[in-house]
Amino acid sequence: MTVTIPDTAPQIAMVLAAGQGLRMRPLTNHMPKPLIPVLGKPMLDHALDRLAEAGVGRAVVNNHYLGAMIGEHLKDRTAPAITLSPEDTLLETGGGVRKALPHLGKAPVYTVNADIFWLDGPVPALRRLAAHWNPAEMDALLLLMATTKAVGYDGLGDYHMDPLGRLTRRAERELAPFVYAGVQIVKPELFAADTPDGAFSTNLIWDRAQEAGRLFGLAHDGLWFHIGTPAGLKEAEDLLAIGGVRAVAH
Repeated sequence: MTVTIPDTAPQIAMVLAAGQGLRMRPLTNHMPKPLIPVLGKPMLDHALDRLAEAGVGRAVVNNHYLGAMIGEHLKDRTAPAITLSPEDTLLETGGGVRKALPHLGKAPVYTVNADIFWLDGPVPALRRLAAHWNPAEMDALLLLMATTKAVGYDGLGDYHMDPLGRLTRRAERELAPFVYAGVQIVKPELFAADTPDGAFSTNLIWDRAQEAGRLFGLAHDGLWFHIGTPAGLKEAEDLLAIGGVRAVAH
């Protein structure tokens, strides 16, 4: 299916690749988690390839744990063009974006976790996000996965979503039907407005957007895999190899 990329689609992305991947040991003893291959290709490359297909011209990639390996891996990539944002100390998701703001510009951007893996539905997820994005009403638009359909995920979920797509975070010890899928469109200025200088979570940004009624979600219509442990990686690859899925996970 051919899908036109909207004029309002982000041209720049922030790819979060600085995590330590502690639960993936021993695989991450000598390799950062984003470089662990799924179906023969690093998770980081799967994400960057999808960004290139969505029309993103530049990706800012943060790195910390074994960051030199990520820099070496990306040194020859041109689609998208890569800007590295190294972190001497781990800044978490929000702090990592805040540090990279000089490279991100002022227009809305994609942010993508580099250690996730998904397969698109009939329309690529990034293009679906771009088509649903409405900056007049939204500060952030999150790609969500139904917890009942998320492979390898056994958590409580993250958000409830109303019929218009507006999100509400689950209460403590409550179950929620959707988990954040690691992909969003967000306004960079939110990370500069009254945020800490050091490490902080993007949850701070989302909670403020929710309070303002400007946090929205879009349910993913393809497959999504939570690859948190070596056993989870094997489960994902075993499932992906069934029924010719390998052929479409390019």
